[in-house]
Amino acid sequence: MKDTLGHWKRTHRCAEVSSSDVGQEVVLMGWAQRRRDHGGLIFIDLRDRTGIVQLALDPERDPEAHGKAEDVRSEYVLAARGVVAARPEGMINTNLPTGEVEVEVRELKLLNPSKTPPFMIDEWDDSGESVRLKHRYLDLRRPALQQNLLLRHQVSNLVRNELNDAGFVEVETPVLTKSTPEGARDYLVPSRVNQGSFFALPQSPQLFKQLLMVSGFDRYYQIVKCFRDEDLRADRQPEFTQIDCELSFVDRDDVMGIMEGMIAKVFQETLDIQVTLPMARMTYAEALDRYGVDNPDLRFGMELVDLTDKVKDSGFKVFADVAKSGGLVKALNVKGGNSFSRKELDDLTEFAKLYGAKGLAWIKINENEWQSPIVKFFTDEERAAIAENTGAEIGDLLLFMADVPSVANEALGRVRGHLGQKLGLADKNEFAFVWITDFPLLEYDGEEKRHVAVHHPFTAPLEEDLALLETEPGKARAQAYDLVLNGNEIGGGSIRIHDQDLQQKMFGLLGIDAEEAEEKFGFLLDALQYGAPPHGGIAFGLDRLLMLLTGADSIRDVIAFPKTQKATCMMSEAPGEVSSRQLQELGIRLRTSGQS
Repeated sequence: MKDTLGHWKRTHRCAEVSSSDVGQEVVLMGWAQRRRDHGGLIFIDLRDRTGIVQLALDPERDPEAHGKAEDVRSEYVLAARGVVAARPEGMINTNLPTGEVEVEVRELKLLNPSKTPPFMIDEWDDSGESVRLKHRYLDLRRPALQQNLLLRHQVSNLVRNELNDAGFVEVETPVLTKSTPEGARDYLVPSRVNQGSFFALPQSPQLFKQLLMVSGFDRYYQIVKCFRDEDLRADRQPEFTQIDCELSFVDRDDVMGIMEGMIAKVFQETLDIQVTLPMARMTYAEALDRYGVDNPDLRFGMELVDLTDKVKDSGFKVFADVAKSGGLVKALNVKGGNSFSRKELDDLTEFAKLYGAKGLAWIKINENEWQSPIVKFFTDEERAAIAENTGAEIGDLLLFMADVPSVANEALGRVRGHLGQKLGLADKNEFAFVWITDFPLLEYDGEEKRHVAVHHPFTAPLEEDLALLETEPGKARAQAYDLVLNGNEIGGGSIRIHDQDLQQKMFGLLGIDAEEAEEKFGFLLDALQYGAPPHGGIAFGLDRLLMLLTGADSIRDVIAFPKTQKATCMMSEAPGEVSSRQLQELGIRLRTSGQS
């Protein structure tokens, strides 16, 4: 029979009980982690979100409570009244914060039984993720996940406090907005009142936060839910949370300075790590040249080396042809890597192909010879130049990529990152921040035969590159900046265009004519005519930041109720079908299979 709380009030959470409470009466409530019988004595580990405390039940001291304890099973909900006592000598558990004490129970209430859970509620159970996500409410009882969510709460509070102290104002922006398909796909919401029309869930509050600057709010922030209908991976979700900020009368140095101070505060308060300020900075061009990617992991070296000029006249036709046609030949020196097996080299080649590479050449530097199918194509002078430029020594492995610049850089850069993890070159306890700046403003889309914005259409060009918009727009650089941590972009932003004429010109470069610009962004263009201040902003991915803070393998481990990689919720079975009546009210008819 279930007990009720009656007039009982909890006096302590489980982990709050300590040796200073010895002799005091306490009332505790929580879940039975496990029950142990020891020759008449029963011990129950009682758990709540703060931790575990041991309950001790003696049949001679409290026969009624002991009798109830005999019925307790894992995950039963209990309330216990008892006296805190020091554990007997030799029984102290140094692995528990409460390990020096136990609670001698006088009364026990069984508030609710529990079915046997589909997996053990502890850190050692190896049940598959699908089972855990199906029963997420049980998975969230595990201490590791609870600590992740408590850290999320702490980080959100720290961010709010820091931004409040810096003069920011928290403003909520709409969730039901207008679709402006640039970039990822929108999640659409049909309107019942205006049938045939659709809202879009926001990918970002971008336009609204710019309008708040026009409105004179000066400094805005919001910890906001955003949505993107895109293919998923370990660090992506269809709905995600941003720390979203916008500031007026600033340049990019102002924005970066304020934000890196906020991030440093988070690391100081949560991990007790002192972040060196100012953080390192690197241009986009330098990042690609040295690391191949615009989100480099700076915890280890192994930088890319440009050998294009050194092999342009070599007898190896693949390298020579690429070099003479405007491509790049780049190399990576894997120290001590000549022990790699042929299978490991083949696996690296297949990995590089994921990023557009046609192949991956290699040379092993052995004591008496260079080992590789391509060595015979190089002269002694070319071999000497390769060795000098890569710093090749006996025992090393040289990896080569020859392709158009975009593929050569990214494919070899991704191989570098992959090897950094595989070889343990990246210290998990190190946090290496770097701002990446001077991104291209535009890039050319060969399929659509037009330029597209690298960040978004509202990013301002560098002032010294304004003239390039008339002559060579593809060479113009943006007043954009990304904050990268250990090879992960955790935030990105830019100084915005605040002049209507320049914004119109930007739309024109993107192939958006005046009519389309008015239809999609008319309210922004209108607002820019009424004294828009210079402004800029940034957004941090809260989920990704927490994944790095906690060391979690997946972003799902820092979100209470995440979606799977197929954008479904296994617990609630969303998305689901709706009734024909609901569809009729919305003016929507679904096509059956085979209909065109």
